[in-house]
Amino acid sequence: MHFVGLDLAWGEKNHTGVAVIDPGGRLLHVGAAQNDASIEADIAPYVSDECLVAIDAPLIVPNAEGRRIAEIELGKDFMRFDAGPHSANKANPLFDPPRGAELCGRLDLDMDPESRAKVEDRRRELLQLMTLIEGLDKATPRLRVNHNVAWVELRNRIAAATRQVQLDRDEDPVDAVICAYVALYRFHRPDDVTTYGDFASGYIITPTLPGDLAPAPRRPAQQSDSDDVLPRLEQVQALIEKAQRELTAIRKQLGG
Repeated sequence: MHFVGLDLAWGEKNHTGVAVIDPGGRLLHVGAAQNDASIEADIAPYVSDECLVAIDAPLIVPNAEGRRIAEIELGKDFMRFDAGPHSANKANPLFDPPRGAELCGRLDLDMDPESRAKVEDRRRELLQLMTLIEGLDKATPRLRVNHNVAWVELRNRIAAATRQVQLDRDEDPVDAVICAYVALYRFHRPDDVTTYGDFASGYIITPTLPGDLAPAPRRPAQQSDSDDVLPRLEQVQALIEKAQRELTAIRKQLGG
């Protein structure tokens, strides 16, 4: 695994700092790059496998103007130290789209900071699905995948996956096996499938649900405070901007 740092310039006219550290904390690479091609060339050897990349630049800029929620929240903590981030919004053409997001897209880097945990959950669930498919060896009709070389290789790739893009690639073949089995099931057991809809309006065919099958208990929904937080953050932003305008006016008066 490698840990990559990019002090990404907003545009390609300025240099970008590049650094790479190994899991033991040893500095493997440090230098500067200018254009996107040189940045990609510098870090490509370190991001082809499991990695964690930290980029000092906006990656997600949904706001047309003003500041992002992250900038407001960080400013509240660091304002007393006279520190804070630059505002990022789509009014600045450099952030529409953000250079960092485009770079992540070309390198297949997942920008979600929680992606590692999500990959682990998704990988576990996909392997569980494959185990259920393998259990169809004892079903009627029988499905035999366990001795298929491509299936074994597919399972090994999924077990070793560390990125969403890898699971995206390998989940589709697993789903295709399910589709093929539904076709086999319908051929051998036409009375045990249900057709929803019809040929004129569109249809979906699945094995018929057993009458005694009950859904698993639902997890209690987590309440989110996001609907309440956003208005408060907007109020804070408005107050800060008002204070800045008043401070500017006072400075002008003092200067006069």
